[in-house]
Amino acid sequence: MKLVKQRTLMILLLVLALLVGTVIYCARYMTQGSDWAAFPSNQHAFTDGSIASGQILDRNGTLLFDAASGAYAEDGTVRKATLHAVGDPDGNIATGARSAFLSDLVGWNAITGTTGSGHKLYLTVDAALNQLAYQELGSRKGTVAVYNYETGEILCMVSTPTFDPENIPDIRDGDTAYEGVYMNRFLSSTFTPGSVFKVVTTAAAIDNLPDVFDRTFTCTGRITIGDDTITCPHAHGTMNFYDAFANSCNCAYAQLAVEMGGDTLAQYANTAGLLDSQNISGITTAAGSFDVGEAGSPQLGWSGVGQYDDLINPCSFMTLMGAIGNDGIPVTPRIIKKETTMAGLPVSNPGKDTGSRIWSQKTCETVKEMMANNVAEVYGQSNFGDLKLCAKSGTAEVGTASPHSWFAGFLDDTEHPYAFVVLVENGGGGATVAGSIASRVLQAAVAK
Repeated sequence: MKLVKQRTLMILLLVLALLVGTVIYCARYMTQGSDWAAFPSNQHAFTDGSIASGQILDRNGTLLFDAASGAYAEDGTVRKATLHAVGDPDGNIATGARSAFLSDLVGWNAITGTTGSGHKLYLTVDAALNQLAYQELGSRKGTVAVYNYETGEILCMVSTPTFDPENIPDIRDGDTAYEGVYMNRFLSSTFTPGSVFKVVTTAAAIDNLPDVFDRTFTCTGRITIGDDTITCPHAHGTMNFYDAFANSCNCAYAQLAVEMGGDTLAQYANTAGLLDSQNISGITTAAGSFDVGEAGSPQLGWSGVGQYDDLINPCSFMTLMGAIGNDGIPVTPRIIKKETTMAGLPVSNPGKDTGSRIWSQKTCETVKEMMANNVAEVYGQSNFGDLKLCAKSGTAEVGTASPHSWFAGFLDDTEHPYAFVVLVENGGGGATVAGSIASRVLQAAVAK
């Protein structure tokens, strides 16, 4: 009898272990099944380590990549312009759709597994708009991006340098022509912002210096703070706050930064979303950084004008531009428009993701007015056609090399709620170089 009881207990324990194991397996199958399906050894979805099912298309249905044939877009320029959105054959561009959305392309689901023929993944980008942006950048390193700040859809996302994924060049270590080619500069890089950061300092001054619009600033081209000299390209003379922002006067903004203090500036940079990573359809962007130095120091003054150790991610700054255009409410950018079966049946249609208010609606309205004034008084409306543009340029000093050229902003247009960012590494003057690229890309986006 004792032996029977022991055997019965052993059987019960084995049955219990089987049940627990089955529950754990089922739970993991439901939560991790897509990762298992996207494992390169899965011969249902991969051939020789390359995905063999699914397609990547632009927002209009233009084919960008077909897994079954391994072919990219027909046009070679489109292939180069969309490389960082789609990804390369070897998977070196980790943020490309081929790598980042493998499970979507495989088309796994809990009922049929991977017995289907994969899924169609429609990106939010417009291939033709990407092509134009790529051509405008030319041989220069940088990034151009445009998104709808009401829906979150990224219409344009170009990073250079790039290459043709169907004619991969011999890229060697130290080859400056392809420096950082596997990194999407829009999503995964940070750069010294220069004067575009004055948007943040402006918002802080509006909220914390009640008399800032009654003040006058006198710029002689330089001002001494502590043991250092803050300089401007030339003397701006006597200005009000609007003029100081439009002229991008370092002397005026360094004084404002020192007066408000580093804690205030850091708080506004943080609420602007410039210090945190973003989740772009599951892709994590690079986080920015902001070091203000000691109170009253020249480093604090330089931080306030976007220099010293300031670093920002282009995607995060574009989101900030969209938030200002959207009365202070940021909408997170997204790169996936929809997913369907190969037969066209809907699988998913992602919606917009709205974040917490950055600054008050009144502050954003004031900053918007000041950015529109920049265009009217300094950049020249004639350079931007009929665009209802609000913008800020930046010329970011980076040691002895030529400065980075920035131009960022948004359209104050309910029919075309587009925010944008253009960065040309070592490109020179912001409004001249990056601004001209932004003008042509935005006019094309509006025309579409």
